[in-house]
Amino acid sequence: MNYAIKAIIPIIILVIVVYGMLKNVKVYECFVEGAKDGISICIKIFPYLLAMIIAVTVFRESRAMDYFIALVKPVVKFIGLPPELVPLALVKPLSGSGAMGIFAETLKKYGTDSYIGLVASIMMGSTETIFYTITVYYGSVGIKKIRHTLWAAVLADITAIIMAVTFAKFII
Repeated sequence: MNYAIKAIIPIIILVIVVYGMLKNVKVYECFVEGAKDGISICIKIFPYLLAMIIAVTVFRESRAMDYFIALVKPVVKFIGLPPELVPLALVKPLSGSGAMGIFAETLKKYGTDSYIGLVASIMMGSTETIFYTITVYYGSVGIKKIRHTLWAAVLADITAIIMAVTFAKFII
């Protein structure tokens, strides 16, 4: 079984190359062109990614997050979200790696089988890095007006958080 798992990726690559050769496609040239396109997209989106990383870092280090948590605490208690998970709910739309760090700390402190750990786990799986995704996808193709994308994504994240609380209550 272990051997089969390790062989999957090379087999997939081999199948793609053989299929391309059977269809008379210059596989290597196509790969090089794709790599060039990938590099150009990386160069286009780098400023947006850098801005997002700086914004998340400044938000955390300036203690603005602490003030925001204090501000939203009544709303959080109303929907049943443990106040300990507000940093996760705030950082996840901005940064997946930042959210993963908060998530790991939460599980270490409260445990995986606790109510807080369960809600955090459901949140990590059901919410999205909204601002990162919008920045990368719209920035890479040069779209400036995102229309209703942000509001729809924020509403979906809020719904996911409420459902995480609801499902965790049913599970425990």
